[in-house]
Amino acid sequence: PLLLLTMFNSFMEINQEGPTILFVEQNARLALKFARRGYVLENGNLVLEGISEDLLVNPAVKKAYLGG
Repeated sequence: PLLLLTMFNSFMEINQEGPTILFVEQNARLALKFARRGYVLENGNLVLEGISEDLLVNPAVKKAYLGG
């Protein structure tokens, strides 16, 4: 967990310098807390996208990916 948080913090620092970063992460809650936008893929198809704060409170996303 410590290494993961270190990586995310490094991504944030790089992103603040300008470049866009695309990463794929199984921990959806953590990824959405760090990201500005999120994209939900199911079986390789884009099914939902939006601002990360909106996705964190989306009932379908919460049920399917955030445990609740």
